[in-house]
Amino acid sequence: MASGVIFHPCFLLSYYLIGILVTAHNVPQAQLTPHNGQHLMKVSIGTPPVDIYGTIDTASNLVWTPCVPCNDNCFKQIHPLFDPKKSSTYSEISCHSEKCHQVWDEGRCSPQNSCIYGSGYSSGLSQGVLGKEKATITSTSGQPVSFDIAFGCGHNNTIHSDVQATIGLGSGPLSLVSQIGSKRFSYCLLPYGTEYTDPSITSKISFGNGSEVVGDGVVSTPFVAGDQYIVTLEGISVGDTYVSFNSSGKVSRGNMCIDSGSPTLALPPDFYDRLEVEVKKQIPIDPIKDDPNLGTRLCYRTEITNENGPILTVHFEGADVELKPIQTFNQPLKEYEYYCFGITNTANTELAYVGDLYQGIYGNYVQANFLIGFDLETRMVSFKPTDCTKL
Repeated sequence: MASGVIFHPCFLLSYYLIGILVTAHNVPQAQLTPHNGQHLMKVSIGTPPVDIYGTIDTASNLVWTPCVPCNDNCFKQIHPLFDPKKSSTYSEISCHSEKCHQVWDEGRCSPQNSCIYGSGYSSGLSQGVLGKEKATITSTSGQPVSFDIAFGCGHNNTIHSDVQATIGLGSGPLSLVSQIGSKRFSYCLLPYGTEYTDPSITSKISFGNGSEVVGDGVVSTPFVAGDQYIVTLEGISVGDTYVSFNSSGKVSRGNMCIDSGSPTLALPPDFYDRLEVEVKKQIPIDPIKDDPNLGTRLCYRTEITNENGPILTVHFEGADVELKPIQTFNQPLKEYEYYCFGITNTANTELAYVGDLYQGIYGNYVQANFLIGFDLETRMVSFKPTDCTKL
């Protein structure tokens, strides 16, 4: 772990608007586009505005994007890099400012006394300068809304992804949610593989009044103190068979991080092993064995659907969330005709270190086809079954 870098734990201030009042009839809202297991949100920054596309990440608390100049290790991006020198509204934030102290307990200074930031992920690092800029997103009225935000301008990035920008949606002071003054937000994620079957389909993310998740079928669970959305998972039922989180039946409160920036639902090894045994029992076909392309993954040559696959019910504290096979099985590589269990064991991922913080990650595969709302005042996460392709 690099010294002086804030690591992504899962893997601000008052705002003002420019020229338009946000009401329940004018909710800040943006499209979400699936891309390689992530969901991208468009934000325009700068004057003149430049569109950036960032991964929405409920386990991060900073908005950052690759900037010009980018170091030699910078992975080639599919979108243009932001050039701060070409924006008339960009300014660097001092390392002695309050905002810099919201990144670090003590400000970290560049030779020019600008605030240095660092964000670490399982796939690499982003380092650069904290800047202030005008950011604009669309809204339900069709009129854009603009905010002044602090964001990371990344000049030293080692993340191996063709879309590196990140839209931090945690509850910390530098997340997008906090900086635009929103006390709640909601999103609806498309099922894995939608981008291959119909690339024209997008979904939505909404902020503030009007983004509440209400109505028939809504269930809610509390998240514990902190600047991520850490909830309590008690167990998972496979059909009618209940599998407890711990063999002892005792559950530690705050054991799962809801993370829109990580694809899979990752569980502790013991829990995963017991869950997989039960899933195999309830699928009436034989899994693939001894395929070097698959390793230890649970996969089948037949597509797993509602007809031949079990319903999994995730039992959060106070909320039961029902997952269908479209959310728990996917086709990881389109050129191969096999379908694999989308839930995994933390020991088999780059997320094995999370046990020091919590015990698992509730990733975006299993969040698909739910309208999911986060309320920072009541500290509740709500789930409503929804066909996100229809929004």
